[in-house]
Amino acid sequence: MPKMKDEAIQDILTRKAVVLEHYSKKKTKQKKKKTKGFTAKQRREMHLFEIEPEQQRYAVFLPLHELWKQYIRDLCHGLKPDVQPHVIQGKLLKADLHGAIVTVTKSKCPSYVGITGIILQEFKHVFKIITKEDKLKVVPKLNNVFSLEIDGFISYIYGSKFQLRASERSAKKFKLKGTIDL
Repeated sequence: MPKMKDEAIQDILTRKAVVLEHYSKKKTKQKKKKTKGFTAKQRREMHLFEIEPEQQRYAVFLPLHELWKQYIRDLCHGLKPDVQPHVIQGKLLKADLHGAIVTVTKSKCPSYVGITGIILQEFKHVFKIITKEDKLKVVPKLNNVFSLEIDGFISYIYGSKFQLRASERSAKKFKLKGTIDL
């Protein structure tokens, strides 16, 4: 109240209606702007996911393989021998394969058969694998069968059925189907 005499205040209060409830205007919530990442074109131009040639050494990625083995052991609860193989296989289908040592066991292209190395990058249609000879090989998933071995358990991955990104694969439900021809 403004500084006035008590009589003036009483006079104002008797002549005017006093609103006891005050409805404020609804505040409109400002939408938070999502920070946009780089576009695919910008990522390619910046060479964001390319591995430099001096970093393409097998020994550099061996610690990644050790981390991957620990990740799989935790995921499969220790890979105990009494666990049914299809349970482990189902978990491996959805697991992240970065750091796994894989071998191309069957392929329509005979030059791919026998390539063994650590998976560095996984894309929708290809694996980038570093071999023991420090060579970076790009192996397509289509028409190839990969094998990976963890603590004596050997699992086969049919690349034709595996043509998804790792993030998409983790949410997908896989159906049991017959074998594929190679």
